[in-house]
Amino acid sequence: MKNFYSWYKKHITTAIFIGLILGIFTGLFLAGRFEPVLTVTSLIGSIYMNALNMMIFPLVFCSIIMGISSIGNARTTGKITAGAMIFFLCTTALASLAGLIIPRLIHLGEGVKFEMATSDIQATEMTSILDTIKNLIPSNPVAAFANGNMLQVLVFAVIVGFTLIAIGEKGKALLNVIDSCNEVCLKVISTVMYFTPIGVFCTIVPVVEANGTETIISLATQLIILYAAFFGFALIVYGGSVKFIGKESPVKFFKAMLPAALNAFGTCSSSATIPISKQCMEDEMGVSNKITSIAIPLGATVNMDAVSILMSFMIMFFANACGINVSISMMIVILLANVLLSVGTPGIPGGAIASFAALATMAGLPAGVMGVYISINTLCDMGATCVNVIGDMAGCVVLKEKIKLED
Repeated sequence: MKNFYSWYKKHITTAIFIGLILGIFTGLFLAGRFEPVLTVTSLIGSIYMNALNMMIFPLVFCSIIMGISSIGNARTTGKITAGAMIFFLCTTALASLAGLIIPRLIHLGEGVKFEMATSDIQATEMTSILDTIKNLIPSNPVAAFANGNMLQVLVFAVIVGFTLIAIGEKGKALLNVIDSCNEVCLKVISTVMYFTPIGVFCTIVPVVEANGTETIISLATQLIILYAAFFGFALIVYGGSVKFIGKESPVKFFKAMLPAALNAFGTCSSSATIPISKQCMEDEMGVSNKITSIAIPLGATVNMDAVSILMSFMIMFFANACGINVSISMMIVILLANVLLSVGTPGIPGGAIASFAALATMAGLPAGVMGVYISINTLCDMGATCVNVIGDMAGCVVLKEKIKLED
């Protein structure tokens, strides 16, 4: 049994691919027939989605507080941390902006129709930025969690995070509790992710059965455009940063970072790629260990550029597909929330699911889009993690040039 568990853990990505492909073919085969099978798959798919949704709010709340806390502690390391944070937050903001503007310019998702396999929910509408600002701070934080007001939960997490930094030693007890809660949330999510192949199979079957081949073509096109946006962003932003700010050859950089990028693509974990990223930058690019020891672990926590692109990209795609108008004010709200959420997204496989659920709620998307997104999350996550890790290493090259270290 241990051998199977070890093998399955190493090949879970393959198992998810198999579940996705089998789910597609099963959904096409079951179209219009075998209703009991569809009922069972819908039931299991709903259980899987509920298990993920169960941890969304606690995971986002705890991960943002821990992210802010680690940033506050890291600031004592001086210029390296400050420079890394400026680089990561600037590129994350650019990534969010690109993810919102590009789909809008090319009208991504327009003409695509989804018949949702799960019932829709009514999300709170945000009619203007002034209304949003007025309701940012929750008068009752418990109600914010209970009512599913993710924006208020985010603001509450930021307030608690910076307050814990301000009170210092007296806040360590609560910080330890939140850290423990965060670890519990991550463990639950990680455990649920072991059932992802089954969950993907059961969530995609009703979607494909309801929508047919049009769904497959639409999602395939979406993934191609998404990957073009991912690696176009890496080439232009990271390559440009390395050349013009880091004063290094982009060709040399992309060759040096390849082992770490491929590992990230296969494992879907930026955290698991930290040792390889450090080695690539130190051995091939001559970056000091003092820089890589701070910037790369920090990047694995706060640098989620591709996740930011992915989130805003998917929000715009599903909004257009569902006929929901995303106004300029809503785009700004999503942009700001996206930057904050991308900082709090854990660097583990499936970590972006909670972020997408939070943004989907803000945008007023129907609950059924979660089933479609979860079914292709692994395909999206592979490319996103790869680009995130490239961004971590690009930040190291920039810091090498801008921060002169004394021996």
